[in-house]
Formats: sequence, structure tokens, C-alpha cells
Amino acid sequence: MAPAPRVASTIARDCLAVRLRLVNRAVTAIYEQALRPWDLSAAQLNLLVAVASLDQASPTELGRLLIVDKSTLSRNLERMRARGWLAEHGAADARARPVRATAAGLRLLEEVLPAWQQAQRRVARIIGPDGVRSVHALARAFGPGLATPE
Repeated sequence: MAPAPRVASTIARDCLAVRLRLVNRAVTAIYEQALRPWDLSAAQLNLLVAVASLDQASPTELGRLLIVDKSTLSRNLERMRARGWLAEHGAADARARPVRATAAGLRLLEEVLPAWQQAQRRVARIIGPDGVRSVHALARAFGPGLATPE
């Protein structure tokens, strides 16, 4: 085997970033399918949960907490405002303007809960109890924004 294909094969087989991205895509697809009836993406659900948990948050806080780039975050915030799930709250500077979950956004969380629980159970069945514990341990290892209860 020539060196370049051998290197590519090694990276494809062993690279943690590649493996984690593939797992992320597969898991995200399960949640996306569950949330499709509400026209809600998994990323938007994560954003809505973060805002609702914090009561209000600036885009900067949300980007840092969720490890989301500015353009993706701005796009999702705009879509969610347009759907009435989030509303701006306070500050004149749009970049720092906090957002809050609206009553409609909080109702949406209640509505999607059974579908989210079903997706959660499906993923847990696929990865097993050890996999679930490993995911939580990985989240804790990468920082407080990703930390989950033990």
C-alpha cells in the first residue's frame, strides 16, 4: 500500500475526531427524526433548553456554553425568534442583547418531551449503560459547560 492511502486508512480508523463526529451525526439524526413534527432541530432544542435553564442569556454566553460558532448561533436565534420561541430582552446592543424563552418556547419544551424521551431511550439502548456513563464522563472532562450530573 502506498504511504498516503496507508496514512489515510490509519487516520480514518483511529482518529478520535472522525469517530466522534460520526457518532455525533448518527445520534443527532435520531433526535432530528424525533423532533421533525415540530420543525425543531436538535441544535435548536439545545439552544432553547440552555436559554430556559438560564432564564436569559446573551448570544456570547450561549455560544461559549454550547460551543457554537457565531454564524450558526445567529441563524438559529433568528429562526427561533421568528417562530416565537425566543424573544430579545433588554440591552440596546444586538450582539449583547439577552434572549429569553417565550411562553410558546416553554410550551414547546413540554410538547417535545415525550419525543425527546423516546430518542433518548433509543440512543441509550444503542450505546448501552456503559456508553451513557462514558458520554457523561466525556462531557465532564471537557468542561463545566458540558458537565452533567453524576
